[in-house]
Amino acid sequence: MSIPTRNSACCHRRALLSDLGMGFTGLTLGAMLAEDGISAAPVRPRVSESADEPAAVAGPDGQSHHPARADSVIWIFLSGGYSHVETFDPKPALNKYAGLTFAKTPFENPVNSPLHKKRFRSVAAEEINVRDVYPIIYPMQVGWKPRGDSGIEMTDWWPQLAGEVDELCFVRNMWTTDNDHAAENQIHTGRHRLDEQQPSIGAWAHYGLGTLNQNLPKFVVLGGPTRSDTRLSIDSLYLGPQHAGVPLAIDPANPLPFGQRQASQSLEQQRREYELIGRLNQLSAVEYPSDQKLLARIRAWELAFRMQTAVPAAIDLAQETQQTRQLYGLDQDNTKVAGERLLAARRLIERGVRFVQVFPSAYGVWDSHQKLKDNHTRLCGTVDLPVAGLIRDLRQRGLLERTLVVFCTEFGRTPGLEQRSGGVDGRDHHPNGFTIWMAGAGVKKGFVHGATDELGYHALGDGHYVTDLHATTLHLLGLDNRRLHFPGRKRLEIDDGNVIHEILA
Repeated sequence: MSIPTRNSACCHRRALLSDLGMGFTGLTLGAMLAEDGISAAPVRPRVSESADEPAAVAGPDGQSHHPARADSVIWIFLSGGYSHVETFDPKPALNKYAGLTFAKTPFENPVNSPLHKKRFRSVAAEEINVRDVYPIIYPMQVGWKPRGDSGIEMTDWWPQLAGEVDELCFVRNMWTTDNDHAAENQIHTGRHRLDEQQPSIGAWAHYGLGTLNQNLPKFVVLGGPTRSDTRLSIDSLYLGPQHAGVPLAIDPANPLPFGQRQASQSLEQQRREYELIGRLNQLSAVEYPSDQKLLARIRAWELAFRMQTAVPAAIDLAQETQQTRQLYGLDQDNTKVAGERLLAARRLIERGVRFVQVFPSAYGVWDSHQKLKDNHTRLCGTVDLPVAGLIRDLRQRGLLERTLVVFCTEFGRTPGLEQRSGGVDGRDHHPNGFTIWMAGAGVKKGFVHGATDELGYHALGDGHYVTDLHATTLHLLGLDNRRLHFPGRKRLEIDDGNVIHEILA
């Protein structure tokens, strides 16, 4: 029988402490450590590989690169792909030429445009892929009209949000490349699923900025992701798990799995337990002062203790007035889920959370291959009032001036009728052109930037790839996307994106 050495015994002790410390809330606690500079990998300068970039890039210090317009971001994502032509980019030509093929209209056939092959990337072989090329024009399934003083056209499915149109800034020439639902990850990471994946937009914001509240995570996720294959939408990958999104439930009794004290344990008992673990950890810290993981674990226990009070309080919607609850639709069955998540988002940014990613609808529900009219009528009704309520609430509280709201989906839907399986009333996925909008800190009000063609097929001009949305969001937070390169990692030009300066106030 071998006798353990001093070093092996120490490793066993540290392994035990590791299991205790990180087992409390898994990676959640790690997500709160970056601001202390103790959980990140040691920063090493990255030597420039071209004359166009700095000689070296160090890791972030938690400070903004330039004056920030926004303190926080509420990123609202509708999973499945809403139809841009039946929401925020109405196209009367679809009604005029309904039933005809693209080739029989006076417009250039969009399928023959070089933009199609330039931006479209199918996972399936091109010769067997039928997506995105349905040629029979399908008419709009809802009416539309100009709204507000700005006269921006929106469809009739958004009566409440239409009342806030003069606060909104639309980007109608977005495009992406994945025509399958991996585009849900792509809108958040900037990468097609066949390529090396990148950290999500929320993770980059977390990586670049210091905290505004020592007791709450910087990057919180509400309502998602709902599947393991969409985890990339909130993941931090090589930035380290401490920068990943922290999913919270709208349940003050248990908002964070394994994050509450056991019922059989008193507060004083837990406090003494934490003090003991802290003393043991400190003993190892004296022996190993450069052990970054150990130092992070010490902080994790302290943060875990504080989170037990701060997190439930932050998402306790019972503290809100009845008027505010009605503003978000919490008193109606069809709007309650989205309303709770968006109201919780406001409460979180109010308390200093930097980035809140909200999934107001379930996974994939906007994916209207069939029965688009029925599907979108119902779904718009579930989010219209809560989203409009969020804009109104932020404005009334003076928060809209320092909060950026982003409203997006993974792609639009085809101008043509989807005919697979005898389809007669739906649209397929459409990455070639779609619409998102932003509101609040630093963006123009009642403004439309960019356009798709007459049929809503292609984003005109250069359009904006999804990382342009990332670059703009980070810019408004005071971060230069090109200065956030991680030591030892060189991203592609497309990963950086370009700020959409035309929409900035």
